[in-house]
Amino acid sequence: MKIGVVAVSSRFAKERAEAIQAWFDLKFPLGEVTVAFHPNSFDKSGHFAGDDAARADAFVEFANDPRLDHIWFARGGYGSCRIAEAVMPRLTEVARRKRYLGYSDVGSMLAILYRNGFNVAHGPMASDGVRNDPTGFRSLNWLRKGETEGLEPSLLSDPRPAVAFNLTVLDQLLGTPLEPDLTGHILMLEDVSEAAYRIDRMMFHLTSQPSIRRVAGIRAGRFTDVTVNEPDFGLTGEQIVQFWCERSGIPYLGLADIAHDRENKVVPFGPRP
Repeated sequence: MKIGVVAVSSRFAKERAEAIQAWFDLKFPLGEVTVAFHPNSFDKSGHFAGDDAARADAFVEFANDPRLDHIWFARGGYGSCRIAEAVMPRLTEVARRKRYLGYSDVGSMLAILYRNGFNVAHGPMASDGVRNDPTGFRSLNWLRKGETEGLEPSLLSDPRPAVAFNLTVLDQLLGTPLEPDLTGHILMLEDVSEAAYRIDRMMFHLTSQPSIRRVAGIRAGRFTDVTVNEPDFGLTGEQIVQFWCERSGIPYLGLADIAHDRENKVVPFGPRP
């Protein structure tokens, strides 16, 4: 099996790719699973891993390549929203047969792919695979075999369709051509490096939308590295999610084991198989 790694957002360093390659070589010495990095992913254009056209071309090339079984996004940062809509008409039936995995900024790609019937999941990216812990294996085992061992635990007992997003990313997708129909879905939310008042403001906006009020319920992932609020806001990120669920009438379903950390679990989009 061969996994394609491609950067659709921020700069991706060759040194990081070399570390990921070394991780694959260590874990799969017989070559039963190999990895290929798109060379354009190492381009640099300001903040981005190449300009918009280069990143779009790289993603389309790997997605449509029949020699690659699945796509593992390299890293997040910012930038996938700039190419997501443009790549969709260029994807073939070969691309539809693959699984796609990432989170954070890559949520823009996951959203439009899911909207168009692709098999996607929120979970650790290729850059997370170099950790000396199970983080990368959770993703890799879902990518290559659809394994359930590394899934967010609530998915194993709740058959309803589910999705997971970084709060900031999803909030900014609302009303755009990237927004998927989440009617009847369990929505899991997480974020990193946001002040509590910003989490609160985004949850106000998110839960005010008619499209979001059609979800089956919301689970709160972890809100990590919350920036200092002066004076103290008085609520944690999880408590803010619960507050706005209750205010808007959306069922609050409790915690979700997702976050920008090494415990981040995999959430395949849609109903359970």
